[in-house]
Amino acid sequence: MRRVGTYLITGATGGIGSAVADLLYDAGHALILLGRSGERLAETAARLTYPDPVTAPPAVEPVARPAAESRVRTVAMDLSDPRRIEASLADVDLPPLDGVVHSAGVVGLGTVAEAQPDAWIEQLLINAAAPAELTRLLLPALRAARGHVVFVNSGAGLRANPGWGAYAASKHALRALADSLRAEEPEIRVTSVYPGRTASEMQRKVRAQEGGEYDPEAYMSARTVATVIVNALMTPRDATVTDVSVRG
Repeated sequence: MRRVGTYLITGATGGIGSAVADLLYDAGHALILLGRSGERLAETAARLTYPDPVTAPPAVEPVARPAAESRVRTVAMDLSDPRRIEASLADVDLPPLDGVVHSAGVVGLGTVAEAQPDAWIEQLLINAAAPAELTRLLLPALRAARGHVVFVNSGAGLRANPGWGAYAASKHALRALADSLRAEEPEIRVTSVYPGRTASEMQRKVRAQEGGEYDPEAYMSARTVATVIVNALMTPRDATVTDVSVRG
């Protein structure tokens, strides 16, 4: 039986982030959930703490559980201005962190000829600069627990396709951040996960930008990707899953 850990998740009200929260909470861990909307965070916390009965078997090894009401905290935070992240964390009492999952992100499609500077700036700030700044601020808590950082990247972080230049640039930057952090902080494990197309609200927006229909059955579930992430987090200390691609 594993010990109880504390995990911070960004984008915790979205598809993959929310699914990671589900799995870690069900396994008995404590969570700090970050998201832009305080209302949606409260709804997510309430769903975790007072769920409907679930008959599915646990996806990860269970742990000794503290009281449910003490296991979920929320922090409303806008990642679009990384310079304000430090102030947003000022009143947060951070324990040693066993893991941080960077799941927040935005996507905007457009060719190089079409994309305006704001589209590049928004995606680079939220998808790369914000995770960098948040990780910098969380390093003391991560070092204290010899923790694990997971960056939810994308297939676009491995290759750039037409119309995806700004998004791919932000995800290539996120990959560089992960690789640098891994080399700089040998006591902290670092994983990059590169999911393919996943059923989520982000994918719905992508399909709308592409002018196509959204059929969630055509894509991997967020829970499938979350299971890969949690399995990486639970890998024994004598190994690190550094990079993993997940395709449907």
